[in-house]
Amino acid sequence: MILDRFDLQGRVAIVTGAGRGIGRAIALALGEVGATVVCAARTAAQIEETANLVKGRAVVCDVNDAEARAGLVQTALELGRIDILVNVAGGAPPRIALETGDAMFDEAFHFNCTSAFALSRLCIPHMLADGGSIVNISSALSHLVDSGFVAYGTAKAALNHMTRLMACEFAPRVRVNALAVGAVDTDALRMFLEMPGMRERMIEKTPMGRIGTVEDVALAALYLASPASSWVTGKVLEIDGGTVDSSWPFKIPGF
Repeated sequence: MILDRFDLQGRVAIVTGAGRGIGRAIALALGEVGATVVCAARTAAQIEETANLVKGRAVVCDVNDAEARAGLVQTALELGRIDILVNVAGGAPPRIALETGDAMFDEAFHFNCTSAFALSRLCIPHMLADGGSIVNISSALSHLVDSGFVAYGTAKAALNHMTRLMACEFAPRVRVNALAVGAVDTDALRMFLEMPGMRERMIEKTPMGRIGTVEDVALAALYLASPASSWVTGKVLEIDGGTVDSSWPFKIPGF
């Protein structure tokens, strides 16, 4: 049966940023099809709630911290294996280029790209024997342009190419793919969506006529994490409602 290709019974998955939003939706999706999910984030209450829903494990983890990453992987190994890693944790606030200092730029790069590389490097040796899948959550701003996103967009663009390079290096044993995600109704975006007229303006810029949901992203992540995508690696799948230009609703003045 074709749906059997999505079955993750007996697999162990790590999902970072699993306390809310996209990360939580992905953890729930993987758990629904049988995976044992190790849910990681910085806020204990949030990941404990997610882990309870999927009957998984909750691990308080700041992905920027090397010791925390090592502890996360060790917890997953206590379950006997690591099959799937979904690097969701990331983000950076909008800031025009001339107001983006070196420290802010470095922080955005580390949070959105370096931490995903470091965690992948820890997990891959445990995937080589039986195969594995890594899914990196990137952004439409990795290839679209808009004012105010020089640090975030650059970091996500690096994440995309890191995805391709690692896919090349570890094929065929470990598949590495990414999702370039457009405007999704999460807590982080909702503060802007609730401003007068903002939601409507973003919808006008989206060919599919709506803001994305976390489930839209979770379904794509499930495809890439599961055997359903066993012939797919090194790809950046765009989940963005068909946008070909930034749907950010207002321009941040550059100078």
